[in-house]
Amino acid sequence: MIALEILFLLVLLALAVPVCVFALQIGAALVLRRKLAAPLGARPTLAVLVPAHDEAAGIAATIASVRAQLLPGDRLLVVADNCTDDTGAAAMQAGAEVLTRFDAERRGKGYALDAGVRHLAQAPVQVLIVIDADCLLEAGAIELLAARSLAENRPIQALYMMRSPPGASLKTKVAEFAWAVKNRARALGYQRVGLPCQLMGTGMAFPWEQIARADLASGHIVEDLKLGLECARAGYAPRLCEQARVTSVFPANVAGAHTQRTRWEHGHLGMMLKEGPRNLFDALRSGNRDLAALTVDMCVPPLALLTLGVLALCVLGLLMWALSGHLLPWGFALINALLLGAAVLLAWAKFGRTILTFRNLAYAPIYALRKIPVYLQFLVRRQVAWVRSQRDEP
Repeated sequence: MIALEILFLLVLLALAVPVCVFALQIGAALVLRRKLAAPLGARPTLAVLVPAHDEAAGIAATIASVRAQLLPGDRLLVVADNCTDDTGAAAMQAGAEVLTRFDAERRGKGYALDAGVRHLAQAPVQVLIVIDADCLLEAGAIELLAARSLAENRPIQALYMMRSPPGASLKTKVAEFAWAVKNRARALGYQRVGLPCQLMGTGMAFPWEQIARADLASGHIVEDLKLGLECARAGYAPRLCEQARVTSVFPANVAGAHTQRTRWEHGHLGMMLKEGPRNLFDALRSGNRDLAALTVDMCVPPLALLTLGVLALCVLGLLMWALSGHLLPWGFALINALLLGAAVLLAWAKFGRTILTFRNLAYAPIYALRKIPVYLQFLVRRQVAWVRSQRDEP
């Protein structure tokens, strides 16, 4: 029994680290004041790159939101990548320059980005901005992203928020809240202590020299996470620009929403296990604070999985108390659960009230339990290839 208690405490310690990181990020977002941004400099020459796969139905709205913020001389390039619909024609009709790409073997967003960058290299600009084909830009986003990227000579990430579609289920609302915690609350917490943020896949601005050198041509399912870590390793970690905002909507199609979440979470967990230890070792060896910060952030599991782990240890600790009479393991597990619960409640109070009522927030543990098959699938049949999410209703 002593050996089991020691093993339990070691597992608890391993889980307590991401819980503490999570709680500190939320605390910093709530307590610390927003840092004043430096004055904007001159507007650089820029291009907006939109990778698109079978997005004919909605790409016109994305292009319209981009074009409304462009000036004469700016470029807007859509890469219609392995499309089976009229994405290219729809984008051209909406006023974008279009590059059509077909390659049955080299599929995925990374390859589309690489093709777009190589096409734009014929007439380089100072800043490249990447916008997904299902996103809308809020006013002034392009100006902010481009000017900050040029001034700081690093990637700049917009605040990227996902919204629930009209009539969305409670499950989707909980997913929206979890997204707000990850992309807004936690990213703001890091920003307010002077740390970088992860790249989020859209609303990303890069100095041309940096994106032109990047290794983009891959089918990695979380290419944004990988690229952000590589930028930090090279010495120019991304920073958040919370004033620049990009929004998108969760797929209304149930199967599409499941595919999308599975891709994100399997990709995140795969990166965490494969790249986490190596990146942390390299960061500590080289004294790269930004790489260490992003690696630690990456090693915080998705909120549903973190919740499941914390609850499971509480149950196991209670069982061990009943069998051995030792209260300490369960007491530590309970402290861990209370810390996570308090952080989630504070995040909801600040960032989630418009998404979920307090009563609906009680559904979150059930939502976590319903995601157990997704995490079991990661162990036996993880998703490793990029698959587009079906967005419309079945």
